[in-house]
Amino acid sequence: MVIYYDSKTGNVQRFMEKIKGERPNWEIIKISSDLEVKKDGHFVTFTTKIGEVPETTARFLEKNSKCIKSISSSGNMNWGVYFAVAADKIKEKYNIPVCMKFELSGTNREVKHFIDYVEKNNK
Repeated sequence: MVIYYDSKTGNVQRFMEKIKGERPNWEIIKISSDLEVKKDGHFVTFTTKIGEVPETTARFLEKNSKCIKSISSSGNMNWGVYFAVAADKIKEKYNIPVCMKFELSGTNREVKHFIDYVEKNNK
């Protein structure tokens, strides 16, 4: 199982640490500008500014979107309709299914939902 992720403030990083604690055999990779994806996987990012896709995520997806099976996004519910909307924008642009949206670094229930979704949809 491969999970790619992008994190700026540490919320997505902490979510990934929770996932790794539950599934230590999963390969969890923080994206970088020179990352060349060789395996299909799921992608977790964040929403920045007022409902925007982060530039680092946008650049990653321009090169690698065909290898991504689902998108999840962190956000803050204080932003109302803009909560984790990066996932919706990525779905619209690349036709990648949305696994979930979660607040900040995610709850235990959200971690379980993510794991269940990825395991069910990794065929």
